[in-house]
Amino acid sequence: MGYVPGQLLGGRQITLGALVLGQVDAAGVAWTVAKDGLKGWSGPAVRTQYSDREADHGSWAGPTCLGMRTITLAGTITAPDLATLDAAAEQLYAAAALTDTPLVVTESVPKQAMVRRSGEVLLEYETDTVARWSMLLTSADPRRYSTVLQSASTGLPVSTGGVVLPITLPLTITAGSSSGTLTLSNEGTIGARPVFAAVGPVPGFNILVQYPDGTVRQLAYTDTLGVGDTLVIDTDAHTAVLNGTVGRRRYLSGPWPEIPAGQGVTVLWNSAGSDPAALLTATVRSAWM
Repeated sequence: MGYVPGQLLGGRQITLGALVLGQVDAAGVAWTVAKDGLKGWSGPAVRTQYSDREADHGSWAGPTCLGMRTITLAGTITAPDLATLDAAAEQLYAAAALTDTPLVVTESVPKQAMVRRSGEVLLEYETDTVARWSMLLTSADPRRYSTVLQSASTGLPVSTGGVVLPITLPLTITAGSSSGTLTLSNEGTIGARPVFAAVGPVPGFNILVQYPDGTVRQLAYTDTLGVGDTLVIDTDAHTAVLNGTVGRRRYLSGPWPEIPAGQGVTVLWNSAGSDPAALLTATVRSAWM
């Protein structure tokens, strides 16, 4: 069968790093995903514990958490000749990297996971132009994420309009204020955890995440950020890193916020100081189980 570069081969389109599966590449190699060639994408393992009730029916259920996501990919390579097939095999081996690599599945809402090789890449040559392959990949984070990174930024609150008139009875006209706020949403089915990047100068600050039910979670950072300093707070990794190298977790307190499934939140940023150069940027991807 003759293949045309760019030709779609039916089924799911899957991308592992730079390798695109489910279509014909520029060298005329057809990367076909097997009918059952994507296993583990529908759900990760579950971790939980049950303790038998003493002298009673049933058990006590402990917390239930998702485990790591183990994914098996399998398919067929069809190449014009043996040399091209050998080159395609090397592409396959390289795509199954030992470091975090994006695996993207083109569903109605495309989703991705960061995976690493966790087993042998199996390749069986059937002819000089056809080989069957399979690989085992693992994502330490069980969530599947939107391929679209949501981003929003805000400066610190700015107050304007306040005037004190010098009359016999001091009269203060209350200042209007525009608070530093932004909104984030999660279209998925499990909580999504944002990353905050604060750029100085700012003498310590608070990040308040307000939920639709009115509850608020507050992160307080008590150290000073100088001009151009950037503090990155990762609410999933539970880290606070200054300028990409220095840990500042000890200056951060409060519960780690996340955006509930199918909801949006309002983020408020404030500080004892206010500088027009200060900026808070929040990024998040919608997350699915």
